[in-house]
Amino acid sequence: MNELDSRQQSFRILVVEDEEGIQELLRFTLEKQGFVVEMAASVEQAEEMLEISIPHLLVLDWMLPGESGLTWCRSLRRRDNIQALPIILLTARGEEGDRVHGLESGADDYLVKPFSPRELVARVQALLRRSQGGLTPNRLQIGELHIDTKAHRVTLQGDPVAMGPTEFRLLRLFASNPDRVYSREALLDLIWGRQSYVEERTVDVHIRRLRRCLEKVQYAHIIETVRGEGYRCNPVPPPVAVPSDLP
Repeated sequence: MNELDSRQQSFRILVVEDEEGIQELLRFTLEKQGFVVEMAASVEQAEEMLEISIPHLLVLDWMLPGESGLTWCRSLRRRDNIQALPIILLTARGEEGDRVHGLESGADDYLVKPFSPRELVARVQALLRRSQGGLTPNRLQIGELHIDTKAHRVTLQGDPVAMGPTEFRLLRLFASNPDRVYSREALLDLIWGRQSYVEERTVDVHIRRLRRCLEKVQYAHIIETVRGEGYRCNPVPPPVAVPSDLP
């Protein structure tokens, strides 16, 4: 099984940051999204961790005690086993020349402090999609419900389950991360895009449509409403009906 066949929760992110407050913000934000987060306060600590295992993504502060993050980034790009590691550079330097300097040093993306947690998560997910070929496996299954993520097809015991493209994207997202709660705001970002002007109530409309599609095959229950939070997927298949005339 390759990395694409694992869920988002299995992706490991190494954060190299020496400020405790930002450390906690990064850890909280990324762990809330289901990522496994490892922390280092210096390049020296990070090097020791890389000797044990290579993470899926590196979040690296520009200014660190001892060797700077920028210098280390250049060094990492010269190593055969780490050349493809996605790197997001964190810095308080927001000028165009600084951004260009950071990207030319080998960083894949650049985030200026202070940054919003939403933007951090969006950039992390975008980099992982590019580096891993996508966060979703080719096929997902809930009970007898099969979701072909490449062909955009849903079937139950071989029979097609009709639904619109937006409903399919919602189902694919929920099925990829069962039991994870998505707020309406998060769904807007992930399904419609950050530049969309769609209202949050539109999410509810498409959730109802998705449930109606699934209701026809007795799977509507897998999309649960979490009061005050949003929606999640309950991956438990429907119970098997037992004939009443059995002894």
